Amino acid sequence: MKHIGENVVRIEAEALRELADRIAGPMAEAFNRAMDLIYACRGRVVVTGMGKSGIIARKIAATLNSTGTPALYMHPVEAVHGDLGMVVAGDVVVALSASGETEEILRLLATIKRLQVPLISMTCDEVGAGTKISTLVSAADVALDCSIAKEACTLGLAPTASTTTMLALGDALAVALAGKRGFKEEDFANLHPGGKLGKRLARVEALMHTGDAVPRVRPDTRMSDVIYEMSRKKLGVTTVVEGERLVGIISDGDLRRLLERRGKDVLDLTAGECMSREPKTITSHEFAATALAIMEQKKITSLVVVDGDMKLEGIVHLHDLWGTQMM
Repeated sequence: MKHIGENVVRIEAEALRELADRIAGPMAEAFNRAMDLIYACRGRVVVTGMGKSGIIARKIAATLNSTGTPALYMHPVEAVHGDLGMVVAGDVVVALSASGETEEILRLLATIKRLQVPLISMTCDEVGAGTKISTLVSAADVALDCSIAKEACTLGLAPTASTTTMLALGDALAVALAGKRGFKEEDFANLHPGGKLGKRLARVEALMHTGDAVPRVRPDTRMSDVIYEMSRKKLGVTTVVEGERLVGIISDGDLRRLLERRGKDVLDLTAGECMSREPKTITSHEFAATALAIMEQKKITSLVVVDGDMKLEGIVHLHDLWGTQMM
């Protein structure tokens, strides 16, 4: 009994290894055709399945959505009671059925064919293995093989290895499509604005201080006024600008070092005489994680945000990143 858990994982792992071998070998053409059909889709990918296959179908639709391929899940029973209206010309249907003979799925075939919507099947009957081809496979434009040697369930009844292979095949399609579309990290971030993931992928522009909240002085500003500006804006730093263009920065650390060297004579100097002329900057469209990495590397607490022409846009402070769950 103590080896049952281990054996389940080994059986499912073996099923996945065999699936990978099929994608690399006899199923390569079918896999690529399925990917091309979805890539060329001008509508949405409608994923459907019943029971445990339906749960996997929901996950596949969600993964497609989050990686740049518009998709939805359609419950096959609700579909024949009106929800088939969500399938329109220009869509692609992906139907999951371990046997390929699920009655609720087969009821949809007439409408799918009437709309001339491409159909991709995922079944566990061995396509082209010399065995009887299921109804769903015979109706599909592209048939993908999720066949397994056996279920991981000790009774051989509960969908285990079969649903695992369906899920992995759906992930393989979604990720391959994302690569084909040139889907980038910033695209992923735009689709995940909420939760911990969204915060981790937040942009600098969403966190930076802007407008009057940004401390700024001119190069000819006396240091007494510079200190006042730094204290008033409470960011431990002030920018030095000519018009809107950043020319330097003065931090609390800069001020401390100046006082150690010059004493009260510092108050007779100007911002232009005391500023660091090559401050570390970042653009507003960069990830907050990038800003944090720069701060940690340079051991600083603020980054000035500028555009490509060094026009001042804001300041992002280390404190602003604490709420992003990156620290």
